[in-house]
Amino acid sequence: MSGPGGPHGLAPSGTWLDRLRDRRLDGAPTRARTVAYGASAFPANLLLQTFSAFVVYFYVDHLGVPAGWVAGAMVAHGVLNALLNPLVGAASDRRRTRWGRRVPWIGLGVVPLVVAFALVWTPPPLGPTGLVVWFLVVVAVYDVAYVVVVLNVSALFPEIFRTTAERARGNAPRQVFGLVGMILGTAGAPLLYGTVGWTWMAVALAVVSLGFFVWSLVGMVERRVDVAAVRERETGVRFADQLRYTFANRAFVTYVLGSLLLQSTTAVVLAAVPFYVRYVLGGEEADATLLLAPIFVAAIPSILGWSWVVRRVGPRTAMLWVVAVYGLATCLYLVPSTVAGAAVAGLVVGVGVAGLMQVLEVALAQVVDDDERRTGLRREGMYFGANGFVVRGSVIVQAVLVAGVLGASGYVEGAAAQAPEVATGVRLLLGGAPVVLAALAFVCFWFYPLRGRDDDAVAQAEASPTAADPLPR
Repeated sequence: MSGPGGPHGLAPSGTWLDRLRDRRLDGAPTRARTVAYGASAFPANLLLQTFSAFVVYFYVDHLGVPAGWVAGAMVAHGVLNALLNPLVGAASDRRRTRWGRRVPWIGLGVVPLVVAFALVWTPPPLGPTGLVVWFLVVVAVYDVAYVVVVLNVSALFPEIFRTTAERARGNAPRQVFGLVGMILGTAGAPLLYGTVGWTWMAVALAVVSLGFFVWSLVGMVERRVDVAAVRERETGVRFADQLRYTFANRAFVTYVLGSLLLQSTTAVVLAAVPFYVRYVLGGEEADATLLLAPIFVAAIPSILGWSWVVRRVGPRTAMLWVVAVYGLATCLYLVPSTVAGAAVAGLVVGVGVAGLMQVLEVALAQVVDDDERRTGLRREGMYFGANGFVVRGSVIVQAVLVAGVLGASGYVEGAAAQAPEVATGVRLLLGGAPVVLAALAFVCFWFYPLRGRDDDAVAQAEASPTAADPLPR
């Protein structure tokens, strides 16, 4: 007979692989694990920012692919990315192994992710048609791997950090790593491809990203669960039920609409800056860096301040404060007439950006906790996936607003000089439209029903503010 230690009653071998596989988190994470987990945001943002900022330029200007073809490929990329989020999230929630739910996806997806990223920038010598086919295939692999890795990393956040205080503290190093990744993806990539070429830039970023992902696995530890009880509950909740209930959850709906509006605000600001520099401030194209850099510079230390605010007042109140600060800060862009003045405004905007980065995921984790109390399931994957699906709409909001304002102001593409109304339109686009979007987000968060700081310890399911919402029976 087999004893408790295995066949013949022998004790488990206790190899390093066994210890790695059987790791579980029982209490609060250590500082080392918190920092290691946070390090995952650096490669995630480094790859994303480099891809978003330069892939169109690389294929159109460097490789000579028609801009319309690349635009169509980018639309396909956006649609695939949006659809993958809820599908991967739902699959991750229900797939349980001895290694856990999230860690196997992350471990299996990291290498394909960095390899696909490198291949995007190292196409074989093909004509325009072949290059578009290469782009579609390689970017599809990149999209799948990116969603698999980053969504599961995000889904671990509410599980590793279980209270508002833990989450506020744990999110701070993660967002600092993320900001550094964004800065290097925006400013570092041009230095690399301008010095060593596109191929070695891709290889360097892929190797650095792989190293950071491997380090971050140290901090990715899941918690123990009663697997039999959870699987019994899951049998009654189909994928359609999960979608239906997720989008019927008042806490999630108010949150995700506010998040979409705020993401749209940021997208509009980034898209409007080059026009603002040229047509409002009369600066050079390179001056756009002088407007964007202060945002990042101010955001890094401000993250720590917003972490304190979240711990003191809770996610909902912190969201309202963040939206107010961010919306009012963007109004400052209505005033400057010089690049220096706009850079000062960017410092204030950076304080608001830091707040968005700090508080939004803490609030979404609170939604997951509330959902668990009423459904008996931890569905981080579905909620983060549904959130990713919805906020992709910020690209559409950005495109409509930018195109609408430029068109209404009389902007003419490629013209050496523009009508005076264009300067007014661009100033309103950067300093007015974000305020309107932020005001709408404020309304959404005002109706956000979860008011406490540590909701996971507050009550049972029937006491939840969203207890009347339909359950997926």
